[in-house]
Amino acid sequence: MVCCALIWRVLDLQVINNEFLKGQGNARVLRQLEVTAHRGMITDRNGYPLAISTPVSSIWINPKEFEADNKKIYRFAKLLKLNSQYIKNKIKKRANKEFVYIKRRISPDLAQQILDMNIKGIHVQREYRRYYPDGEIFGHVLGFTDVDDNGQEGMELAYNEWLSGQSGSKKVVKDRLGQIIAIEEQVAAPQPGNDLSLSLDRGVQYLAYKVLKETVQKHKAKSGSIVVLDIETGEVIAMVNQPGFNPNRLQDRKSKLYRNRAITDLFEPGSTMKPIAIAAALNSGQYSPDTKVETGDGWFMIKGKTIKDTHAYGTIDVSTVLQKSSNVGTSKIALSLPKSLLWDTYYSFGFGSDTGSGFPGESSGRLVRPRRVSKIEQATLSFGYGMSVTNLQLTNAYSTIARLGKKMPISFLLQVESDKHLDVNMNDSGQQLQKVQLSPRSLVQVGKMMESVVKQGGTAPQASVSGYMVAGKTGTVKKASRQGGYTKKKYSAVFAGYAPASKPKLAIVVMIDEPDNGDYYGGLVAAPVFSKVMSGALRLFNVDPDNISQPDIVSQIEERIGRQG
Repeated sequence: MVCCALIWRVLDLQVINNEFLKGQGNARVLRQLEVTAHRGMITDRNGYPLAISTPVSSIWINPKEFEADNKKIYRFAKLLKLNSQYIKNKIKKRANKEFVYIKRRISPDLAQQILDMNIKGIHVQREYRRYYPDGEIFGHVLGFTDVDDNGQEGMELAYNEWLSGQSGSKKVVKDRLGQIIAIEEQVAAPQPGNDLSLSLDRGVQYLAYKVLKETVQKHKAKSGSIVVLDIETGEVIAMVNQPGFNPNRLQDRKSKLYRNRAITDLFEPGSTMKPIAIAAALNSGQYSPDTKVETGDGWFMIKGKTIKDTHAYGTIDVSTVLQKSSNVGTSKIALSLPKSLLWDTYYSFGFGSDTGSGFPGESSGRLVRPRRVSKIEQATLSFGYGMSVTNLQLTNAYSTIARLGKKMPISFLLQVESDKHLDVNMNDSGQQLQKVQLSPRSLVQVGKMMESVVKQGGTAPQASVSGYMVAGKTGTVKKASRQGGYTKKKYSAVFAGYAPASKPKLAIVVMIDEPDNGDYYGGLVAAPVFSKVMSGALRLFNVDPDNISQPDIVSQIEERIGRQG
């Protein structure tokens, strides 16, 4: 009888219930694991890697399987630089779980040391960690990813879906300690993310970063930003801010450090708006560059409010109004125009709306048309008060002047890549056909006036670039007070311009916020930054000089020829 029972039991285990028992065994040793996908690389316009993913390991524990004495737990914790009691508490609190992270993103070598301890219930999962080779230099544009490799700021966030891969899975056999001893099959292969080619140029970006940082430190400024645009394509060539942050350092990831000031922060543009106001006057037909304007002793009153110049210029022509940056002259010209003209013109340049770059958190600026336009509002708007802009908006406006009124969409992507991302980047290709409400003739005339700003006698000879004609405008802006009105000691120093003036290639805007080391004029603080960055950028892009008659350039060429001969 007993013999029959044993035979029946063997038959039951090996034949009748074979599949059930096999399934139970597999449930204990066969596991399906996620295979993390590789995130796409971000490069500059020349293919230089700006953001790459490197393999790392994460340690996790199955509390239901975990077995280790205090000595092993202590050694385990020491390797991970954790408190052993912290690990015990974490396992105890999640005793009914099967998956608990202990530490993410450690080196594969350290992970192997953990596995070599042969502690039951400890597992290693391969992941990827984002690394930014140039650190702070590109931090504000690139942004960063979180611990799960999802984009959180900047380009990483804007193109997260494009960059992210599709995780795969595989079935593996594990031993009693939970270590993989065989791979049964690959269920689904991981799909790596797509690479992303940005329009930024690493050389120009580094130069802009270096010069801006030196300037902010020299002038003890609160902050600063630079934007460099390709006038021909609308591509962002460089964009830097100070203070900066290093996306490789978790402790740097604070909102006050990682926000992209060139796109999110607003400032009143001041006299950098005068070229657009003057162009509107020229376009109206009421003025020409030679039209005389009476500025008197350098001040006049509008209903109890005083408009002032730094000097008394007397009677000057429109060209000199812009060259000397006369608030009185610009105001009198604006007051002679239809009340709505300035607002309409500024709107047509894109002020009051974002640039459509698709960058996360981009501000639209502030341009509100009052129900009743007062004379003082009309006057102050002509020299950039009563409105707010971003650096990117202002750079885009100067690019539009250089293109003689043709508007183009702003892009952070290399032009050949842009078509792939129109749905993500939120650019409308039809925007390329739009034009501002000014004639090319009026913009050519104002461009010539801006060239005089950078020459001796203008407000910004320090913005000149050896070998090239430059068109630009300074802005020295009193900052608004929280109590109302404007402060007497806090300024923003701005310079906006483009070069070569005869065939514009690059537009740059420099904004230095609250310089506090004596100088605060745009022509003294921001203009030299423009000169250094523009000079280096034009040469890096091999742009032909358009002003080789300058003595220093001639002597340099002659000297070079002499050496070669």
